[in-house]
Amino acid sequence: MTTVRTVRLDLRPVVAEDAEALFPIFSDPAGWWYDPESRHTELATTARWCERAAAAWDRDGLSYWTVRDLRTGDVIGVGGAQRQRTGNWNLNYRIASDRQRQGLATELANATKEAALRHDPAVPVLAWVVQHNVPSRRVAERVGLVDRGPGVDPSDGQTRVAYSDRPLTPSR
Repeated sequence: MTTVRTVRLDLRPVVAEDAEALFPIFSDPAGWWYDPESRHTELATTARWCERAAAAWDRDGLSYWTVRDLRTGDVIGVGGAQRQRTGNWNLNYRIASDRQRQGLATELANATKEAALRHDPAVPVLAWVVQHNVPSRRVAERVGLVDRGPGVDPSDGQTRVAYSDRPLTPSR
């Protein structure tokens, strides 16, 4: 389950060596219009992110993938699912801004949701989305996640809209 192929995407576990290929995606201001403070401005930030993502594969058996165009092999995004402190799966999807509006984020999110449910179907799959990030909200809805209202994202303490594949209990 570590490597997944969809119709158009080759999803491979993030490794530390992916930092240089992912930095242009993480540092692109057009990709962070909804949350400019989170944009990576230094390669070292992306390198640390990649190290954490790689470590989660060993710890949890599922984490984030480096997304490649299946046809060309070009790195075009990043995404997957990581276990949050609550035990839930946090669904993440980020496609390079020049490749958006082609359904690639939805394709990635579908593969992610399926992988998380295969790995541990007992816990919810959530996507924490900034309220005004309408494109991301649409992706969450397209993969069957339901708007559960605002909540505090346990990964960083920020209030976002929680989308999930099932109703959430107070402890979740």
